[in-house]
Amino acid sequence: MFLFYLIFFTFIAVAPAYCYIDPGTGSMLFSVLIGFVSIFFFAVKTAWIKIKTLPIWYKKDGESISSAAKEVVIYSEGKQYWNVFRPVLEEFDRRKIPVTFYTSDENDLCFDFESEFVTKSFIGKGNKAYATLNLLEADIVLMTTPGLDVYQLKRSKMVKHYSHILHSPVDTTLYRLFSFDYFDSVMLTGDYQAESIRFLEKNRDLPEKQLIGCGCTYLDVLKEKLETLPAKEQGNSRTVLVSPSWGENGLLKKYGINLLKPLAQSGHKVIVRPHPQSSIVEKNMLETLQKQLSDYSNVEWDFERENIRSMSRSDVMISDFSGIIFDYMFLFERPVFYTSYDFDKRAYDASDVPTEPWMFVKLKELGIRLEEKDFENIGSVVEKCAADSSLKEKIIQAKNIAWINQGKAGSKCVDALLEIKEKLTSKQ
Repeated sequence: MFLFYLIFFTFIAVAPAYCYIDPGTGSMLFSVLIGFVSIFFFAVKTAWIKIKTLPIWYKKDGESISSAAKEVVIYSEGKQYWNVFRPVLEEFDRRKIPVTFYTSDENDLCFDFESEFVTKSFIGKGNKAYATLNLLEADIVLMTTPGLDVYQLKRSKMVKHYSHILHSPVDTTLYRLFSFDYFDSVMLTGDYQAESIRFLEKNRDLPEKQLIGCGCTYLDVLKEKLETLPAKEQGNSRTVLVSPSWGENGLLKKYGINLLKPLAQSGHKVIVRPHPQSSIVEKNMLETLQKQLSDYSNVEWDFERENIRSMSRSDVMISDFSGIIFDYMFLFERPVFYTSYDFDKRAYDASDVPTEPWMFVKLKELGIRLEEKDFENIGSVVEKCAADSSLKEKIIQAKNIAWINQGKAGSKCVDALLEIKEKLTSKQ
């Protein structure tokens, strides 16, 4: 209210002037006046937001966020990325090297990770988190968040090096435009990912960033968890995992009951695991499908945070263009069906690269295309492919390319970060 009165009496409540101003000039002066008022208002509002979102206000379990300079900071958007960062934090802890972990999730699993060398803090979500990160002072920041210096997340002038860690063994061109352009380094899951990044650097006249082949921390964690799961059930029927992407080209949206009902009638066990985003934006569709299949006892729905249990129980997977296809192939070396899809490259880095994304090339080589005409005989189609191991060798070859340093990605990532830090120190 104070701000309103200040603006009113400063700019609006003026004494009458006995002079003539023509309509054109008056209109121009009024526009200038409104412009100054708007600039003043938004400047004050922006300053107030920055004060409210300073790092000192956010804490978790009594841990305040210090504004002091840090050596290595890791930022996570939420607990869905815990499997990406866990091996890295474990390696810092094992080497007894301090590291700061920031998260935008109050329920992040990092808070269950006990270590005297890992400082963990909740920094808020959205703009609150960006306000903290944009004013950060650190030697190195590691994150899975793409689009640095493109959207709200800006490079802090007090951060010396930004590094992106890839969390999936797929082509980097399937990220949104300019996702990696302004990072100083990228931790790759496989060396093949470097080719498209180098092409874009030349095409966009960007300086070369460090490209470091570390491996896939996320898959390393899932591979460990496999050892703790019970053995797969044996029986006469097959178990089919339906695990698609979401949106108009997602399998459930595009085919829905036309695919799921024949599957349910086939006698095979069916696990339907929708993409997490479907539960948010396609909730009505999922509820309709669940109701339509409620009479089939061989159909179950999986909405758990992790997908490893459903994957381990199944013999085959049916998907579309979801990245989970390669998780499944690489962890279990089992067959995957994929349905037809239309991919609009215009919003992605793939639109600026002349070659087809690696993921789509390999999907055609390693996957089995499922046509709509096959739906009515889906039971026999699944049985035939589940018993066919001819693609296994090709899957293993692709895995060794896309998932290097298997089981060692966390260690390789920390090695790279410490080497970067040493070079930064030597330049001072």
